[in-house]
Amino acid sequence: HKEHIAAYGEGNERRLTGPDETADMNTFLWGVANRGASVRVGRQTEKAGKGYFEERRPASNMDPYVVTSMIADTTILWKP
Repeated sequence: HKEHIAAYGEGNERRLTGPDETADMNTFLWGVANRGASVRVGRQTEKAGKGYFEERRPASNMDPYVVTSMIADTTILWKP
């Protein structure tokens, strides 16, 4: 979580405060149709057991290549 936050752009400490529709930057939460979560899963994705998720933490000034590679490494390529 901390590695992702560090790569998700500048100013997230002002934006990811908790009460404003995303979990605070020190907390990772996920949920189905949960606008307060760090990662939101759509209702259809839950129902179908496949689909998309929305990563809500990256700022608009992030490097899309860095963030996309981190998400892919964490969700697709990760091996415990």
